[in-house]
Amino acid sequence: MAGLFPLAAVNMMWFALPLVVSISLVYSATRHEAMPSILSHSIRLAFMIGLFMVGIMALLALLSWQL
Repeated sequence: MAGLFPLAAVNMMWFALPLVVSISLVYSATRHEAMPSILSHSIRLAFMIGLFMVGIMALLALLSWQL
């Protein structure tokens, strides 16, 4: 099956990376005008989004541990 669909074996979590980057850049660009401010805010925001996603994933893994 993986031979017919090489992208089917890709972990779906890798699709979150461009989504987090684009969301943090667009949100930061709506708040600031200078490029250094946009980049520093987007890096912080991407880190916070990543921590939130990892926290939710850990919570869901903990809740579904004995299912």
